[in-house]
Amino acid sequence: MAATTRHYDTILAPVITEKSTRLSEMNKVVFRVAADATKDEIAAAVEALFKVNVTKVNTLNVKGKTKRFRGTLGRRSDIKKAVVTLAEGQSIDITTGL
Repeated sequence: MAATTRHYDTILAPVITEKSTRLSEMNKVVFRVAADATKDEIAAAVEALFKVNVTKVNTLNVKGKTKRFRGTLGRRSDIKKAVVTLAEGQSIDITTGL
């Protein structure tokens, strides 16, 4: 049970943007992941949760921007994203959820 809980803690949310939609045509899916997650943990979580084969995982850390809201300075949080490449012929429909 603890392994399944860790999978849900690793994969936080899908990233749905124009760029990630274009990547889905090439068997790639983009997820927001935990900041301390490794590539192996991300691959294991995606394979366990979505029942697909992962061939490659690329990660990137996005630094939060400093923004102004009603004259007050604020800062967006840093996030980590993972671009997961799936095996040929497999796909994940992220609009249905888990």
